[in-house]
Amino acid sequence: MEHWSVEDYKNFTNGTKRKSKYKANKVSIDGHTFDSQKEADYYCELKLRLQAQEINGFCLQPTFILAPGLKYKADFIVFNKDCSTEVIDVKGFKTKEYIAKKKVFEDKYNLKIKEIE
Repeated sequence: MEHWSVEDYKNFTNGTKRKSKYKANKVSIDGHTFDSQKEADYYCELKLRLQAQEINGFCLQPTFILAPGLKYKADFIVFNKDCSTEVIDVKGFKTKEYIAKKKVFEDKYNLKIKEIE
């Protein structure tokens, strides 16, 4: 087994950034960092919808308590003109953890998560 020093590893990686597990690249817009280009695009779409007065507003990364020590962080919550709300999750890949939290969230809050794929 070969052992590398920290210096050897740095030389090997050549200062390159670590790739995302799901091949998504983080994107920054308006001082907010999004986990993927798809999520950033949806944010831009929401900004346009707000400007066109199609929605009352939206919120980034709302956190919901599912149980003590267990949280679900959605990507967005959208406040519609008819006073309804939509919990939005922009998905490239559904992890087992997400699927489990989605079920608990929907049962506890009696709301559906709208997935943008």
